[in-house]
Amino acid sequence: MTGAGILQPVVALLVWTMIMWVWMYATRLPAMGRAGIDAKSMVGSTGASLREKLPDRVSWKADNYNHLHEAPTLFYAAALVLAFTEAGDGAGELLGWAYVLLRIAHSLVQALVNRVVVRFALFALSTLVLMALIARAAVAVF
Repeated sequence: MTGAGILQPVVALLVWTMIMWVWMYATRLPAMGRAGIDAKSMVGSTGASLREKLPDRVSWKADNYNHLHEAPTLFYAAALVLAFTEAGDGAGELLGWAYVLLRIAHSLVQALVNRVVVRFALFALSTLVLMALIARAAVAVF
């Protein structure tokens, strides 16, 4: 399928999101045990209610997992438009990979050291790339 090159970065970001899900629970569940939190007795709680009971380093993974369900949804939509309009190869694919790599870097910074200025820079750069992808999608359909 012509224009489908953009689908590789889409799948890569989907895989990365699931890696973050595993990482989140691999750190959260043991931390809950150490904090004496009995998940079976929790009723009506949210992940946010765990924030005060768990170390920040544990919460950072959950924060990032949530972030991977925000702006990336626009990436998925733009990428599908580019693929369906056969405009997802070449520059579109390159922009897709740039977006994914920036989001992975953002995840690693947030999950490991959470330096806000670095995280913000990566987020801002990824958003500029996302804007370029959305502009390409707009040109492809209008």
